[in-house]
Amino acid sequence: MKIFNTRLSTLSDTQKAQLAEQYQADDYLLLDFDTRQHSRFRAITVSGEAVGVDLPRTGVLKGDDVLINESGELMQVIAKPQAVTKVTAADDFLLMKGAYHLGNRHVPLMFDHSFDQGNAGYALYFENDHVLAQMLENLGLHIESTSVPFEPETGAYQTGQHSHSHSHSHAHSHSDSHSHKKSHSHDESHSHGHQHSHSHHDAPVGRSNDG
Repeated sequence: MKIFNTRLSTLSDTQKAQLAEQYQADDYLLLDFDTRQHSRFRAITVSGEAVGVDLPRTGVLKGDDVLINESGELMQVIAKPQAVTKVTAADDFLLMKGAYHLGNRHVPLMFDHSFDQGNAGYALYFENDHVLAQMLENLGLHIESTSVPFEPETGAYQTGQHSHSHSHSHAHSHSDSHSHKKSHSHDESHSHGHQHSHSHHDAPVGRSNDG
């Protein structure tokens, strides 16, 4: 089984071309947030190949991160759409109040102004928790269930990690031509913290912007 143990920070043109070919062959990992928090785990690529990830504890894997093994083989990570709670409000101040109460409880939060928002303003996303949802409803915020790639904010004091602002969603692109029920993982150690990040100004390295 291939073991990927290093996260690449920069890619050569040759590596980008290689990832593009792998993407077309479904040779990449589609992982939810819970899996991406671990530094060591086994997973299944979209094409069905078992691989291992064994990384230093350097923070949560982000959508579009690229891993490399000792043989120079690459593996791209893409954030898997997952069930989350979406929070919106009649005004930004109320939404900010909701973010305060969630942050006070150390809840990983994704901030967004693109997922189906239109002119409605900003939205918060967090992993489903009915107690938190009820609290927010009591504060006057609007709650609904949805499915998006969950990429929470990284801690403000984190360094050396790229940041994303969610200018687009992968949800529409990873549910069309093949099933991702094959993508799953079993953690072997838990690298859990509240260092969360995010966003995607660019398409995944393995994809082209023009389709």
